[in-house]
Amino acid sequence: MANWTLIDKHAKAWLQEAGKRIISTFATAPEVMTKSNPDDLVTNIDQETEQFFTKKIRATFSDHHILGEEGFGDDLAGLSGIIWIIDPIDGTTNFVHQQRNFMISIGIYENGNPKLGYVYDVVYQELYHAKAGEGAYWNEKKLPPLDEVPVEKALIGINSTWLISNRLIDPKTSLIPLVNDARGTRSYGSAALEFVFVATGRLDAYITMRLSPWDFAGGKIIVEEVGGKVTNLKGEPLNILGKNPIVVAKPGLHEIIIQKYLSKGM
Repeated sequence: MANWTLIDKHAKAWLQEAGKRIISTFATAPEVMTKSNPDDLVTNIDQETEQFFTKKIRATFSDHHILGEEGFGDDLAGLSGIIWIIDPIDGTTNFVHQQRNFMISIGIYENGNPKLGYVYDVVYQELYHAKAGEGAYWNEKKLPPLDEVPVEKALIGINSTWLISNRLIDPKTSLIPLVNDARGTRSYGSAALEFVFVATGRLDAYITMRLSPWDFAGGKIIVEEVGGKVTNLKGEPLNILGKNPIVVAKPGLHEIIIQKYLSKGM
């Protein structure tokens, strides 16, 4: 039987150490490469940070599995066992251009069930973390349950892709009506950051087109521990090992966004 207290202790210590290692690189420009397209960036620091975690996990918990964005983990066909889902730097473009607004994200699952979630703001040294069934925390402060909010008072995380014609969404799914009805919108360039902003009430919702497991695995656990909802655009559970369009929102608002603004494009 897994010792979740020990796992949690190691994860937090490794996050702190990895954060210090990243900060120490700020004086030197990172080596910047591209992946799927010219705007999909990866750096040597992304890769070195993921390797740091994989080495620590394999040395300490040899029977655990690893799914990492940069490919240094395992080739997983299913969700059996304990799986660490890791994004070493979520918001790499922000990291390259701003040296801020990027996070380390880790979600730990057992047989597909959420167990531990972490999102670490390296620059501000803020750790958002949750243990399934025990609530979520911002550093040592326990986060309160999320309250409902009407659309007209909602601040929503969304990027411009939803407002223009493109091949990824149904033309009828433009969210211009939602943008018009909401109090305001924001786009931060890091999915993990926007997840924890919903968990803390800094955002009321976050809608995104296509996230991989490492983008949402940690944040999903944190949001759900404060009563937020995380689903695909139809209100269905996410595929933990696949890419998903995602709606993250406070209770009540989540249902309104799907039923009033997204259902016509389904």
